[in-house]
Amino acid sequence: MSLSCRHAWTRCSRLTTRPARGLSSLAKQNAFLDIHEEVQHALAKNIPVVALETAVVTHGFPAPENLQLAKSLEEIVRSTGCVPATMGLLDGRIKIGLKDAELERLANSSKPVKVSRRDIGPALAKRVEGGTTCSATLICAAMAGIKVFATGGLGGVHRGGENCAFSTSYRKRDLQLIAGGLYIALDVSADLPELSRCPVGLVSAGVKSILDIGRTLEYLETLGVPVLAYGETTDFPAFFSRKSGFQAPYNVNTPRAAAEILYAQAQLGLQHGALIAVPIPEKFEAAGQEIQKAVDQAVAESEANGVSKLGKAATPWLLTRIGELTQRRSLASNIALLENTALIGGQIAVEYSKLGTDAHIASSYVQYKPTIISKASENTTPVKPAPAKLVVAGTAAVDITAHASPTADAALSVHSTSPGSVCMSLGGVARNVAEAAHKMSASSDVLLVSPIGDDGFGRLLTTETESLGMRTDGFIRVGGRSAVCNMLLSGDGNLMGGVADMGITEDASAEQIEELIADRRPSIVSLDGNLSTSTISKLVAFCNGRGIHVFFEPTSITKSTRIIPAVADHLQLGRKTPAVGFISPNLLELSQLYEAASSDPHNLTSHPEWWTSIDRYQLGQDFRDGLAKLSRKSVSDNGRSEEKLGFLADRGVVQMAVNLLPFFQRIIIKCGPHGVVVVMHVPTEAAAQSGWLNASVDRAIIVANDRSEVVVVRHFPAQPAPGIVNVTGAGDTFVGVLLASLLKEPELFDSPESLERYISLAQQGAVLTLQSPLAISPELATLRIG
Repeated sequence: MSLSCRHAWTRCSRLTTRPARGLSSLAKQNAFLDIHEEVQHALAKNIPVVALETAVVTHGFPAPENLQLAKSLEEIVRSTGCVPATMGLLDGRIKIGLKDAELERLANSSKPVKVSRRDIGPALAKRVEGGTTCSATLICAAMAGIKVFATGGLGGVHRGGENCAFSTSYRKRDLQLIAGGLYIALDVSADLPELSRCPVGLVSAGVKSILDIGRTLEYLETLGVPVLAYGETTDFPAFFSRKSGFQAPYNVNTPRAAAEILYAQAQLGLQHGALIAVPIPEKFEAAGQEIQKAVDQAVAESEANGVSKLGKAATPWLLTRIGELTQRRSLASNIALLENTALIGGQIAVEYSKLGTDAHIASSYVQYKPTIISKASENTTPVKPAPAKLVVAGTAAVDITAHASPTADAALSVHSTSPGSVCMSLGGVARNVAEAAHKMSASSDVLLVSPIGDDGFGRLLTTETESLGMRTDGFIRVGGRSAVCNMLLSGDGNLMGGVADMGITEDASAEQIEELIADRRPSIVSLDGNLSTSTISKLVAFCNGRGIHVFFEPTSITKSTRIIPAVADHLQLGRKTPAVGFISPNLLELSQLYEAASSDPHNLTSHPEWWTSIDRYQLGQDFRDGLAKLSRKSVSDNGRSEEKLGFLADRGVVQMAVNLLPFFQRIIIKCGPHGVVVVMHVPTEAAAQSGWLNASVDRAIIVANDRSEVVVVRHFPAQPAPGIVNVTGAGDTFVGVLLASLLKEPELFDSPESLERYISLAQQGAVLTLQSPLAISPELATLRIG
């Protein structure tokens, strides 16, 4: 190695082995460096962090896709429990972690600079707006102590470079000096040598397909960079294609296995990184083969017109030409592979954080304790997950409840402390529903799927769930805080206010939940509104594609509408059946759902399928007469209350529910002290086998059209509930008991008698919880289904 190369290596070693805890002082020394507060906190607390580049934002995608993609990648990283650290250069500063406004500024920059290692100093001095390439992002990640960097495609050796010899006809800037003093004409990406001196795992979809993949792999071998194919084989991917025709020396098939290799290198103090090559998702394989044909054509054209001899300028020309040839079809594949590497990068970072703190400092040599993995454990066949009939996905939380004494309510209004009691218990909508369903069914039938943090509350959730005899193999363990709900109850048990920290649920990854669902093969999946809109949409589509019934619990007024985009997506696919089989709103949530469905941006009630369905129901004078008759009924079935059911018509409850039937087949409306109203559509094939066509049921409207389809409105009076202690878990209990009943009798809604029996059972369960200080009453197990 030449003196200059050795000096550069030593300088980079000092830079990349800086402990993460020294970043704050580095920034204070005006070292051209700003660390986002969230990233700095995560590094200090060993919360996993994933680095993301911005050259893909400034130079890879057009607006507005570039900003949308950047935010999507950050969201995916968060879904794994990691903190995203998107890198960029602004105002003469390196930004390790970009704020939203900074990311938007880069995405909308008119003249951004593509920043590699050589450009960092000039870009900072000239205060330009810069998007970091792989090489610059590797440097920043190593500087911060970030161990995983997720990107799209790695740079490499330019095609045709082996046919060029050194000659004075090549300008000096077209040559690159590499270790050993060897010259190669044209372009060899700076990404490759950077991997040899930055101890970071680079997760990518292989090498860009416009490059010479074989020679790139040979060059990485020369540099001593391990290449790991992510999957069951050593097939090395080629960006748009899952196979390039070349083999990697190693493969890993789990995030843990990849993390252990990175950790082993760090423990030894090795200063090189690793390339973890993740193939594009299988569903894009066919499109990838077509795109590869366009790549080959573009490369042939570049060789014919001389563009291939222009060095770095050849790459943007090739990418533009590929876009033209594919008519931008390559854009969807490109986004898919970027999102896939972000997901797997996050999973690897999580596993790395579990293995230990930053161990790549030279002093760690003396602290080295090798991790021994036995060959027996490596060859052990993984245990097949136990099936579950019901999967309940959403929030599992710790409830901290402050219950004021009955004499202290006045003090609550003057913002002071009050006498009372404080208790801690398990909560969260999905967890409550799952516990209620568990108490009413076989222990192995119900699986709770929820993200929990790597903190004390997460451990409490696990141990206490196990103590209830419930399964915990659906917990998705991620970094950060577990969900916690802090509630203040008045003396009579009503909710006065509180704080709900449910961010971990909103960040839950749809892909992780889909994997758990696929492995357990349930017949019903229940989703709560704490999941993000995008996750709900993906899960609804996933379940519909596999014939799995979806039950949606809206959770709250504001979160109830998170199901609407899933319905809109379903309609766009031309599906004739409702997107959601069951939904259980209260009166306020029903109103909010109707408002969202009938207004922009979705305006579902103007969709042709909605009009077709409503017309087909043929709800004429008979239906109006039935509603008028039902409105005159007492809210109770014993005549003790003078209050009538007029609110069903006056407040438009039934009308709103009927208008939502094309989207939700069975709407179970929780009306509090006014009971429960079920509004549902029974299609022709089910109606013929059900008891509704010829049923004579009190407190019901039953209308059949000329195709023997049936629309049913059925009211169930509330059951007496003396001694109310806590109202927070009653609705969840009702849903849980109803779900357990559906496991016992899947067609219960098709039978008037079964529906009455099981709605009554669910109401009994809700009353028991109203009388209990816990989210789910322990007495629920005394009820019996069937």
